[in-house]
Amino acid sequence: MHDTRHTCDKLLAALDVHPRAAMRIPRHSKTSLTMEIYTEAPTEQTRGSAQRLGNHLRQPGDGSGKAST
Repeated sequence: MHDTRHTCDKLLAALDVHPRAAMRIPRHSKTSLTMEIYTEAPTEQTRGSAQRLGNHLRQPGDGSGKAST
């Protein structure tokens, strides 16, 4: 059962499921339990997340995070 929970949480993290939703699926009592103990972000996912953040910060606009049209 424990290994299944680890696998489930790792898959949810890899699919970019919001931590609050990922906490509820295996019925953890705290988001921190899910995020700190049961999940690990793959290196590719970490790089992709940093790239998305950089792209977002480089977007021109009014500061709302949405590109101007």
